[in-house]
Amino acid sequence: MPSSSSQSVDPIAVEAVRERVNAALAEFMDGQATLLAGISPQLPPVTEALREFLLDGGKRLRPAFCYWGWRGAGGAAEDPSIARAAAALELLQASALVHDDLMDRSDTRRGLPSVHRRFEALHRSSGWRGNREQYGASTAVLLGDLLLIWCDELFLRSGLPAERVLAAKPAFDLMRTEVMVGQYLDVLEPVAGDSTDEGALERTRTVLHYKSAKYTIERPLQVGALLAGAGPELLTAYSEFGLPLGEAFQLRDDLLGVFGDPAVTGKPAGDDLREGKRTLLIAHAMRGLSPADARRLDQRLGAPDLTAEEIPALRGLVERSGAAELVEHRIGELMRQSLDALDAAPLADGPARSALLALADAATARKY
Repeated sequence: MPSSSSQSVDPIAVEAVRERVNAALAEFMDGQATLLAGISPQLPPVTEALREFLLDGGKRLRPAFCYWGWRGAGGAAEDPSIARAAAALELLQASALVHDDLMDRSDTRRGLPSVHRRFEALHRSSGWRGNREQYGASTAVLLGDLLLIWCDELFLRSGLPAERVLAAKPAFDLMRTEVMVGQYLDVLEPVAGDSTDEGALERTRTVLHYKSAKYTIERPLQVGALLAGAGPELLTAYSEFGLPLGEAFQLRDDLLGVFGDPAVTGKPAGDDLREGKRTLLIAHAMRGLSPADARRLDQRLGAPDLTAEEIPALRGLVERSGAAELVEHRIGELMRQSLDALDAAPLADGPARSALLALADAATARKY
């Protein structure tokens, strides 16, 4: 497990990764604001919403793993282009979150209105015609797509040598494909899957790997490494470190989605229960409950008429099942596997190993 010393380090503050990524995003958004303002005077609300969404909060985990993947492969700390390339991953993440919030019917993100709710409110306050919910949803689809386009633009124009960008582009593209199909499988499971059958755990693990584990840690590390010119040995080592760590990260997120404090998560209490997410935590809970309680959890999880008063009862079912303890144990196993791989990884000289150790802790030691 991470050492106590790593817990006192903010790995994204080391070498000012967060500040450099934020500066790259702000510079990029300045250019896009000028572009959009030249198209129509009606577009400033779009750039304002996206600027705030990008720059008001966010852990910057994916850019951090990309940056330290670069440094571990011998990339220069002082090269400003890596911050722009890494910031492209935050545009991808923002695109996914805008669409996620719409699909999950989430009212907030980081304690602020989600994008579709923000534009519903704009429609209402402006006294416009038509259905405000449809307007908010349509706008969120379009802005999420716009962010997806922009992530490609920023990555390709990062300023790194063209041959390095082209070498990393297949991993960048694969990451985007994986997260989209993982998202689809996540949408599919609540409507087509049977949470009580033998295949439920395996299907849930597949979603976890492609929607989160690879996307959050393994692929960003590999993209950074390829931008620095890394060979197959380091790419394999990053997979062996990143995939179990990514799974542990998502399992921690699943616990937070059921038991998390809204003041910490920025989301309503028990949000995953309201949204009906069929996580590994829920799959384990189904197996730890009596048949009657499992049916109750299965039927009320994500039900359209689920009330706020029912959330504590559903949370109690999950707690009583023993699933949380199973998931905590699995997180510990995955962390040991990941950190063993990091110990053996052929990293270049420099602070990359200690920064990746601290990032591992930051990704998985979040509290309820």
